[in-house]
Amino acid sequence: MKKLLLLTLFIVPALSYTANAQRFEKLGERKVNFKSDKDQISGWRDGFFKALKLKVTGGSITVQKMVVHFRDGETHEFQLKQNFADGNESRPLDLPGKRRLIDKVVFWYEATSSSEGNKPVVELWGRHW
Repeated sequence: MKKLLLLTLFIVPALSYTANAQRFEKLGERKVNFKSDKDQISGWRDGFFKALKLKVTGGSITVQKMVVHFRDGETHEFQLKQNFADGNESRPLDLPGKRRLIDKVVFWYEATSSSEGNKPVVELWGRHW
């Protein structure tokens, strides 16, 4: 009985940590203008991220590329060239290295349509280590 209790005390927290590490959290969003443009998202709380993804709502846009700026001054560029319809999201984009802090993410896009006259919104989501 004691062994089962000890096993439960160690396994349950480990499973909870694993589930939370796989969950994405919203880091920010920007309304998209009806032209080719670039925007950045920054200012979220510190944390080590292993992957990012984009979600689009309220219309459709084409995202050309996304550049991640790390706190150590390095950057990583994703050439997406991806069309997003309302409600679409990108696949998880794995970040290079381990335990890297993100300063900001800059993305280049072009809005292609909107729903009910509203501007499309691009959301940035991150998954922690």
